[in-house]
Amino acid sequence: MTQSIDTGTSLSAALFGAARAWLAADPDPATRAELAELLEAAQDGDAVAYGYLEDRFDGRLQFGTAGLRGELGAGPNRMNRVTVLRAAAGLAAFLTAQHGPGQVVAIGYDARHNSRRFAEDTAEVMLGAGHRPYLMPRELPTPMLAFSVLRLAAMAGVMVTASHNPARDNGYKVYLGDGSQITTPNDSLIAAHIDAVGPLAEVPRGAVEDAETVPESVIEAYVARSAALVAESRHRDLRFVYTAMHGVGFELFRRVLTNAGFPEPISVPEQQDPDPDFPTVAFPNPEEPGALDLAFALATGHDADVIIANDPDADRMALAVPDPAAPGGWRRLSGDDVGMLLGHYLATAGRRGTFATSIVSSEGLAAIAAEAKVGYARTLTGFKWISKVPDLAFGYEEAIGYCVDPGHVNDKDGITAALVTAEFAAALKAEGRTLLDALAAMDRVTGNLVTTQLSIRTGDPEQVHNPVQIQTMMRTLRKEPPGTLGGVAVTQVGDLSAAGRALPPEQGLRLALDGGWIAVRPSGTEPKLKCYIELGDRAAADRAPVVARIAAVRADLEEWFGQFA
Repeated sequence: MTQSIDTGTSLSAALFGAARAWLAADPDPATRAELAELLEAAQDGDAVAYGYLEDRFDGRLQFGTAGLRGELGAGPNRMNRVTVLRAAAGLAAFLTAQHGPGQVVAIGYDARHNSRRFAEDTAEVMLGAGHRPYLMPRELPTPMLAFSVLRLAAMAGVMVTASHNPARDNGYKVYLGDGSQITTPNDSLIAAHIDAVGPLAEVPRGAVEDAETVPESVIEAYVARSAALVAESRHRDLRFVYTAMHGVGFELFRRVLTNAGFPEPISVPEQQDPDPDFPTVAFPNPEEPGALDLAFALATGHDADVIIANDPDADRMALAVPDPAAPGGWRRLSGDDVGMLLGHYLATAGRRGTFATSIVSSEGLAAIAAEAKVGYARTLTGFKWISKVPDLAFGYEEAIGYCVDPGHVNDKDGITAALVTAEFAAALKAEGRTLLDALAAMDRVTGNLVTTQLSIRTGDPEQVHNPVQIQTMMRTLRKEPPGTLGGVAVTQVGDLSAAGRALPPEQGLRLALDGGWIAVRPSGTEPKLKCYIELGDRAAADRAPVVARIAAVRADLEEWFGQFA
């Protein structure tokens, strides 16, 4: 029997009124139909429909340093054309207030549901505000947008993507003229302009046909510039399997690698073409269990040297390498492993400048930078901060993001990172060595540092997360932390910080361990807590005892969080 509710309260009247007002303004027939059906059922007393309706109108997606990201659907608490049109109008007003009309704005989009429509809506609003939008000619990776902002001397850029989020999500990333994502205070200034946008019908819009198209020459310039990164090396003998994870990376990845002289990638056919439903994976993130199973099987059949994976918008890269000791014969390298391998490779090859990483990434890069006598910086979490480091030469974060060419792509770039990794792996192969050999050699520099992660999901991933549960876990961890984890003493608990800047209370905690540390923070994009763990032992002959120790720490930490289940 369907549960019913009393729809005669003032709260219900306000909710129904907000839904009807949204219906009147929404230009999208699909979300109008969805909302009309939900509204009718809720008005008839259906409690489930009322709950869904309330969730869509209980607040709205907040614009911040990550732009916008959320589930697709009708209402202010969802990603939809109304939300995007208002965000575009606010960004346009910000650009006019800061720089005057006539500003170039580069606009890209991936293959997710509604991505192209959101990009076209943004172009129309920019035209209506007197700016000059340049639309990508087709679905392309996020790094191509970041490159285009600099190449076109744009004052801003917009990328419509939800990166590696589930299929039901989409997002709206904003870049400014330096080719990097927005940070404070610009996020607050743009948000204020969004809040000031009046009725949608009064927002002027041009015709998308009048928007300019990002020229193919810009894409060709990216391909050519990428090849220049590996021009000094002649080693190209490498057999690699590649997966685009149902995203938009394959076309550009193939062009970049073959233009640089590498063989055609052995592509996972089931995941090669863009598909917004991501049918072969539970989560389209190469880090998630099971996401690389098809790649593992294909690589085994082709006796591949390495597996390279991009996430759906190809700004991240994951690696796996043959390892007889690993289950299935393949070992997936962590983001820290890859970041330190690339950092060590570039530093020893003569790359100068500052090598940077985030406060939740390995401290091994500091040792690498010290040995190479190059600069080092540690920033707040996210590439929006790493990209702001002066004289940046290389940057990485543990979430499989790497910047190997900051002068041309001032953001993480899974395509050029894959290219430099392929060059490194081919050079090692010519010497009869592997990436695992390089990792073992690097351990002598970093002190056998080992990192791992633990994700604590806070409920059904199909539902909105419970912020109260997250706050309770963080508060308890701060006030009543475990004394030991896996036999390792917890010596201190404090806030995450970098360069003297503390994060807000309960937004991030750092536990000092005997020989390492743990960082715990809420995810900015998913309903979960993320735990980052690092241990090291310079006295050990290799990683083996550290690997065993960190596994015990992780198991005990997971058990500690289990009390909140």
